[in-house]
Amino acid sequence: MQSYGLNELREMFLSFFEEKEHLRMKSFSLVPNNDKSLLLINSGMAPLKPYFTGQEIPPRKRVTTCQKCIRTGDIENVGKTARHGTFFEMLGNFSFGDYFKHEAIAWSWEFLTERVGIPADRLYPSVYVDDDEAFNIWNKEIGIAPERIFKFGKEDNFWEHGSGPCGPCSEIYYDRGEKYGCGKPDCTVGCECDRYIEVWNNVFSQFDNDGNGNYSDLIQKNIDTGMGLERLATVVQDVDSIFDVDTVKAIRDEVCSIAGVEYQKDPKLDVSIRLITDHIRSVTFMISDGIMPSNEGRGYVLRRLLRRAARHGRLLGIKDRFLTKISEIVIRESKSGYPELEEKKEYIFNILKTEEDNFNKTIDQGLNILAELEDKLKKEGSKVLGGDDAFKLYDTYGFPLDLTKEILEEKGYEVDEDGFNKAMQVQRETARNAREVSNFMGADVTVYQSIDVNITSEFVGYDNISYDSDVLVLTTETDIVNKLTEGTKGTIITAKTPFYATMGGQMADTGVIKSDKGEFEVEDTIKLQGGRIGHVGVMRSGSFAKGDTVTLTIDADRREKTAKNHSATHLLQKALRMVLGGHVEQAGSMVDSEKLRFDFTHFQALTKEELAKVEDIVNAEIEEDLAVDTQIMTLDEAKKTGAMALFGEKYGESVRVVRMGEFSSELCGGTHVANTGVIRAFKIISESGIAAGVRRIEALTSKAVFDYYNGLEQNLNMAAKAAKSDTAGLVKKIEALTAEIKELKSDNDKLKNKLAKDKAGAVLDNVTAVKGVNLLAVKIDDTDMNELRNLGDSFKEKIENAVIVLASAKDGKVNLIAMASDEAIKQGAHAGNLIKAIASFVGGGGGGRPNMAQAGGKKPEGIEEALAEAKKVLEGQV
Repeated sequence: MQSYGLNELREMFLSFFEEKEHLRMKSFSLVPNNDKSLLLINSGMAPLKPYFTGQEIPPRKRVTTCQKCIRTGDIENVGKTARHGTFFEMLGNFSFGDYFKHEAIAWSWEFLTERVGIPADRLYPSVYVDDDEAFNIWNKEIGIAPERIFKFGKEDNFWEHGSGPCGPCSEIYYDRGEKYGCGKPDCTVGCECDRYIEVWNNVFSQFDNDGNGNYSDLIQKNIDTGMGLERLATVVQDVDSIFDVDTVKAIRDEVCSIAGVEYQKDPKLDVSIRLITDHIRSVTFMISDGIMPSNEGRGYVLRRLLRRAARHGRLLGIKDRFLTKISEIVIRESKSGYPELEEKKEYIFNILKTEEDNFNKTIDQGLNILAELEDKLKKEGSKVLGGDDAFKLYDTYGFPLDLTKEILEEKGYEVDEDGFNKAMQVQRETARNAREVSNFMGADVTVYQSIDVNITSEFVGYDNISYDSDVLVLTTETDIVNKLTEGTKGTIITAKTPFYATMGGQMADTGVIKSDKGEFEVEDTIKLQGGRIGHVGVMRSGSFAKGDTVTLTIDADRREKTAKNHSATHLLQKALRMVLGGHVEQAGSMVDSEKLRFDFTHFQALTKEELAKVEDIVNAEIEEDLAVDTQIMTLDEAKKTGAMALFGEKYGESVRVVRMGEFSSELCGGTHVANTGVIRAFKIISESGIAAGVRRIEALTSKAVFDYYNGLEQNLNMAAKAAKSDTAGLVKKIEALTAEIKELKSDNDKLKNKLAKDKAGAVLDNVTAVKGVNLLAVKIDDTDMNELRNLGDSFKEKIENAVIVLASAKDGKVNLIAMASDEAIKQGAHAGNLIKAIASFVGGGGGGRPNMAQAGGKKPEGIEEALAEAKKVLEGQV
């Protein structure tokens, strides 16, 4: 077999089908056109959907393409194996109501054996198990021996995606030889090892699925063929994997050259080499199609791939910017098939440079933070990074969640993804009117880093809800500016501010910044590097300029509610330690104006009694109206006073200690009530586990508690009304209703059993002898599988040496069950094999043990034929 390069094979395929009167069409963009079901084009037929569905008229009934595709479903495995990749090219020939199976099969065989020159004795076709037409074409027209044609079921050889056009497939496998095999004696086509590789897939779109498993013939039958170009090249060039194919190997070699490493010398390095090689192909093609890095949709996929590649460059020891150098090889190797790559080369390089530079500015900082979080996890004995911490890495340092997961997984840790998603949602709700980009800080880290390092902010919010200060810095979402005008989204930094930035689990203040020149709505307050506090929001009216004196006023009601929740959290932690023990440590918290959430170390769910004790202790300290005092002292002094520090937290030389009477003392920088009596009330509304050894309590305070009980009272009144009772008698009414339901269910079961027995009445007259075994094969209408099993057991008790086969049609579906007694099994009867043999008559499949087996189907009209076949099968068994 002659070896061809990947670019040669692409041209050979397209030219071959041009000779067969196909229109050669350029690859479509990776960005789907009017297809909301896809983020990126992931198959050769995807951009041709309108032609298959009839929404658009194809330019010709025969079309051939080589389509660039991206799939990220297995992104975590890319690099770890030589099988997985995100980018690939899909060769395809398509027929829209023109030729069908005969031509499609013949041309696939002709191209592989005659045009490419693959030995015919190393190719094995497969067909759908019920597609006799395709089997006969391979056998009688192409001349493939029956034993070389493999039949597979729906899972492997039937293409469908919900409702709509669908049909059987016929694949062609190539035998790569024993050196790629698993060595098992039964290794053959369909084995999971690398010996037999699928190179071609013909999809015969001939049916319409109504979405309920009912199939009808399509008026216009179509052909959808797919063959991975890199996979074909792997076969033709006789190399181990796609990473050894000529054009891909050129990229791989460049990665090794830049890093100064060799491929297949160190398995860990190989992971990074393969990952970069694959991801840079995807990134280059995505940018050439106009996709820009962002934190949403396909832009996020691009950023994710790019940053993974950049990080793995560091793992290989590459210190400088390098992605553009490798992208240059991608373009050089692929421009013959995709000339737009060369045309947009400078644009691609500029995007890569900018994104790589931005990431390099933040990755070191992020890695340091992540290392600190890892140390914290080690000290806590935890294996799960909290969602809030993962979100901080994403929001502040531009770390995609997937990157954090990947780094931690390499070291045996996991990430609380639910917690991350909740934190993301909180941020979106806080700033939904201010910006479309979900990650304001992550996107604008470089803006904040450009601020003069000498500029700092002083927080004066412990004693003030409003304060006058000078504007030091103004930014839009992308730039530092001298002026913010009406309608502009941005950030304001002042010398002093009463606004509390999100820290220590306490959510940020919101409010307004005003002067006689304009008004700015603060929707979020963020802590920036260098002690700066950023007020994020939108200029609602007028304008502000650098140097203006403005009045900053927080939402006092929000602050008061948040303070109550924060102070209650301190009381809660002390109460938990009193009830559960000194092992309880804070593992995370979130307090805002609506509720408080407290995560803590504990190894089992709290009992109702423990929760009640904790709640009682907190409410008792609220009733004591303890004074809340704050004091600044050194860390050593604070420790000597017994103040609790957040486990694993790093503190400066001076710390702020918050004391609540003699009950609680903690290091804390948040805002609190003046005395505990202000909190009024405390109520735990949930307790749950969020990770191994970590529990979470959510609770309410003050008016929210009364609102909670008002809601319960309303629900209680509604329940009483529905039960036709008053609230005092509701429990007894529910007990009476439950007893009544139990009695009715018992009566219902008795009636069902009676009906089943009535159905079975004359059934025993249908027993026939088959070589000494008594066979009962009957249809019993409108009976579910459970009832059939009960009936089967009953019949087996009444019939000696029996094989029972029962079938029923119910709600358009078929239930089949077979049973064999011990005597019948000794004579050779096997219920599992019997079911397997007859299930196809009702359009289904199944199997089971020698004594009992069952199956389902979709063709009630085949029941009689299936029952008749049961007798023949049993005759063959005994």
